[in-house]
Amino acid sequence: MKAPERVSFVKRRGIVGGACASVAWPWLPARAQQPSRAAGLDKFVAVSARLTGRASFDPLLADRVHAALTRNVPEFAAKIAALDQWIATHGGTPTDVITAALETTRPELAKTVSALMRAWYLGIVGEPPHVEVVAYERALMFDPVGDMLTIPSYCRGEPADWARKP
Repeated sequence: MKAPERVSFVKRRGIVGGACASVAWPWLPARAQQPSRAAGLDKFVAVSARLTGRASFDPLLADRVHAALTRNVPEFAAKIAALDQWIATHGGTPTDVITAALETTRPELAKTVSALMRAWYLGIVGEPPHVEVVAYERALMFDPVGDMLTIPSYCRGEPADWARKP
């Protein structure tokens, strides 16, 4: 009588791995896709860099700020394009000079500059009562003091540190 053939360890693991892969297959394409870049995001980041004087931004935060401004500012993409063109023709002027110049000639673009700076530095978009928070600890307002101060939060120390007398 012939002894039954045993399935090798490698073959058995291959079968189990193949079964797991076939179960996961329907979800792989959705996870493997890279998120598509929103239309106008590159121009928005370029204008933001000129206005803030920063060389780069966190891509996730830039996407969130852009999406929130697109939702809250009417015709935002057109205003960013106009602002990009205006800045290109007026050279490297500081943001406060740009805003002052735009308030007299193009007030809608001045409001766009204010909304953009408010979004980056304060982390909020919109006007009360419809304000959207897009950033807190990564808002640019904390950068100048980041080397000396901790970002204010709900708890600055270990739990219940507020209960001890100073």
